[in-house]
Formats: sequence, structure tokens, C-alpha cells
Amino acid sequence: MKIEFAPLSLPLQRRLQTAAVVQWVFSFLCLAQCCIAAFIALLFTRFWLLCVLYAAWWFVDREAPLRGGRRIHVVRNSAVWRHMKDFFPVTLVKTAELDPRQNYLVGFHPHGVLAVGAFINFGTEATGFSTIFPGITPHLMTLPLWFRVPFLRDYLMSAGLVSSDKESAYHVLHRPEGGNLLAIIVGGSQEALDARPGSCTLLLKNRKGFVRVAIEQGSPLVPAFSFGENELYDQVSNPKGSWLRWIQHRLQQIMGISLPLFHARGIFQYSFGVVPYRRPINTVIGKPIPVLKKHKPSDEEVDRVHRKYLEELSKLFEEHKAKYNVPEDSHLEFI
Repeated sequence: MKIEFAPLSLPLQRRLQTAAVVQWVFSFLCLAQCCIAAFIALLFTRFWLLCVLYAAWWFVDREAPLRGGRRIHVVRNSAVWRHMKDFFPVTLVKTAELDPRQNYLVGFHPHGVLAVGAFINFGTEATGFSTIFPGITPHLMTLPLWFRVPFLRDYLMSAGLVSSDKESAYHVLHRPEGGNLLAIIVGGSQEALDARPGSCTLLLKNRKGFVRVAIEQGSPLVPAFSFGENELYDQVSNPKGSWLRWIQHRLQQIMGISLPLFHARGIFQYSFGVVPYRRPINTVIGKPIPVLKKHKPSDEEVDRVHRKYLEELSKLFEEHKAKYNVPEDSHLEFI
């Protein structure tokens, strides 16, 4: 006998969606500190031996983020991510097929404040990545810093995240069986400082390392643009040359992460808080750009492929911007 459950009421659905987003924001802002505090605190309890054993396992397993991580499908398929996806909502759009016999390097743009689109699409199955791109296993790169935090490292790897080191990229893209997709948020945390509604500025003009990696591995480059990513938060004005921007850049140089002063709505009110606005995110995956493999490409060869990538990314943006309510006079600006 088949058991059918009554659908959730709309108010309950919205509460679950908001709760899912709140836990994501909390994870981004506080989880690292909480994991470190919990690890240290447990050392002074009767569970200290567990911390010692975990530290030993951590040492043995320290190379895992550089070796493709350790995904757990139960985590990637959690209902929490589906509720989070429905909050905005987030949609994954395919424009071309990806051959599962090849490995691909995807450039994701823009970073936004919290890179919500990148995580939901590549770090979970909430938008149905495996159904849309059968035979392709996604990997999302993030800062090596996060894999130095106890407990957090395992949580990130369970979602399919890997370290943003060159060694990690080589490992994923060099797998002979193919069927791997490595997504890198090219603008990185520095681009987050320009993430605000209406912004089309991408930190990409001089970022060519990912292109060199693609050429060295012979992996096709795939541009991806996430419409709506910059619409989720307002940000305190920080124009270049301002004291705030100078402080943010200095902190980034010291810590490796940027600290945008963002705000949106609250949990129980809509005037101020760190919960993002309910605005749709549409991540469009472009068509692959063939890359000729070469072990040591010259700067000229890298520049040529980089220009082709910028052209294809701009073309992808122009072809789809009208569908997602981007003004006709808005164009990508590369800095």
C-alpha cells in the first residue's frame, strides 16, 4: 500500500525555507569559529580522547581536500538544501550537453556575497545537477583555509567541495575516466566587495590561472553566469579609494577572505538583517570551449584562450539577460 503525505501548507513551507537559509548564513558567518571553539572545549571534558583521535585522523586524512574530497550523497540530497533552493528560488539552466567522457573546468560568475548559486548548484543536488547533466560529477572549489578547521572540513567535503589549490584542480581534471566537472568562482572573495544589486562588474580581466590549468589538462572551459546572485544583499558603500575599501583589502591580505558589510532582511521583519532577499537566482551553464592540451603553454596561448573565454561569457550574458529582467543597457565589465 502506497502511503501519501499531505502537502505542507504555504506558511510552513516558507518557515522551512527561511530556516534553511538562516542555517546557511550562520554556517558562512559563524560555523568555523564554533567548530574551533567546540574542538578546544571538548579537550577539557571527559571526551578529550575523541578529540585526540579526531586530530590523529585529521593528520592522516589531511590530503583529502586535494584528492577530490569525500562526498556523502545523503548530505548532498538533504531536504534542507531543497528548502533553501525554494526560498529564492534557485534554478540551474543547461544550454549545451556535457560529454561524460571528458572533464570540464567551469568558471562561475559572479561570486556574490555568499556564493549561494555556486553552492546550491554544485555542492548539493537541490537543483537536480545529476539529472540535468547525467554522468557528470561536480566539484566546487573553496579556500584552503576552511579545510584547516576541525569538523568543518568534513562537512564541506561531504558536499563535494575541494581545496582551491592547483594540485587539487590537477587531481580532478586529470582523472582518465572523465565525467568530472570542477567549478571555480574565478572572482573569488575579492569580487564579493563589489557584489550589490545591479552590479555587472567581474574581477576577471587579469585572472588567467584557471585558463592555464585548463590548457595544461586539456579540459574544455565552460562559462557559467548566475543571474540574480548580486541581488540578494545590499552592501555598505565601499568605493575604491575609500577608507573602508582599504581596510577590507588589508584584512583580505592578512586573512585570505574578504569582509563585505552586507545587509538585507531579518527573520521576523523585512527592514534589516542578514537574511538574504527572496530574489530568484538563475545559473546558466554555457557551452564548452574546446582547449588544446599543452604541458607548458606560453603566455600568448593563455591570453588567446582567455580572450575567447571572455567573449563566450559576454555572449552568454547578452543572450540570456532579457529573460531574467536585466536592463538592456547593462553589460559585463571586466576589471
